[in-house]
Amino acid sequence: MRKVVITGIGAVTPLGNDINSTWDNIISQRSGISLITRFDAAALKSRIAGELKDFVPGNYMPAKDILRLDPFVQYAAAAALMACENAGLSVGANGRSPMPGSAAVIIGSSRGGITSMEKALENYLLKGKPFSAYLMSASTINMAAAYISMNSGIKGPSLGISTACASGTNAIGEAFRMIQHGDIDIALAGGAEAPVCRLSVGGYGASGALSIRNTGPDKASRPFDRDRDGFVVAEGACVLVLEALDHAIKRDAVIYAELAGYVTTSDAFHQTKPESGGEADAMTKALKDADVRFEEVDYINAHATSTLLGDTAEARAIRQVFGDRSADIHISCCKSMLGHMLGAAGALEAAITALSIQRGIITPTINLENQDPSFGLNIATSVISEDINIAISNSFGFGGVNAVLVLRKFNQK
Repeated sequence: MRKVVITGIGAVTPLGNDINSTWDNIISQRSGISLITRFDAAALKSRIAGELKDFVPGNYMPAKDILRLDPFVQYAAAAALMACENAGLSVGANGRSPMPGSAAVIIGSSRGGITSMEKALENYLLKGKPFSAYLMSASTINMAAAYISMNSGIKGPSLGISTACASGTNAIGEAFRMIQHGDIDIALAGGAEAPVCRLSVGGYGASGALSIRNTGPDKASRPFDRDRDGFVVAEGACVLVLEALDHAIKRDAVIYAELAGYVTTSDAFHQTKPESGGEADAMTKALKDADVRFEEVDYINAHATSTLLGDTAEARAIRQVFGDRSADIHISCCKSMLGHMLGAAGALEAAITALSIQRGIITPTINLENQDPSFGLNIATSVISEDINIAISNSFGFGGVNAVLVLRKFNQK
């Protein structure tokens, strides 16, 4: 099977409207979480979120498309365009420049067009406004991939994947498989989410999953901390350019890292409760897929949502897989600063992992004041310069979905 590498990254996040500003703010230990401004959240228990700041969709698409498409599609389109530019893939003035070779677009999302659906329902019930003819197409989960394919001229597979918080990771993993097996040469893969609306924030809040640290938003997301009280909803998108190694070398592409392994499994256990055994099994199988021994892993980018059950299950899973090494392997938690971007989270965390490998930097975790004493993990709370050869990125979602990526430092010999 062919080797697969990452050659481009594009992102819009609560910490920046491109991947470089997002990275810089993570390194600077800044929080992108604040009080919600998208709507009046006064009646909700959780009134905080990771919102995009100063994002201008008109920089990436025409005005008519902005009116017709949910923000999650807008975010995905922006991230895809930036990923192409970052990978050195030219895009014509009309936005339609077919990728070299055979290509695919695979974008994951958990909530899809929930913002547009909520707004349409409010307008219909409260203001008597008719539904838009574009509502259903604008909000369907596959529209992010479809819109990107239409604007890039990609006529290969165009897929929308929805596996809750593992969506972006599964999108990358499935693109990885297609390239490995020779179905395509190159793919745009990642995740997009626009869940900062009453329905999402209220719904997650009703389940008890969200932090209610409304008086200290920047301190609310506390992965693995003893006093964590839930995750923080966040929005954004991240898209990677994945390529077959020979294809990337042929066009002299810059390579961030090799994507070496991928596995997705199901706990088959519970609708919302994670199961550490299933997560451990996914990590073990992903390492086997990459032909990597657990002793070789240098770094873990944890799913680490800051929920009581989720962090406990992941900590147990890491200890189950790595045993005594759990106290030595560096672990970092991007959600401490970004919040939880749901279906986009795993894609961005894969991107940060690739950058960490390329730059030899382990990113910090903030708000870890008192690690839960039962965990015994080596969580980085400051920037660490260290050579990383093998890293894994974990994503786990409602329904017991587990998705794990294994990344390797690229050495061209």
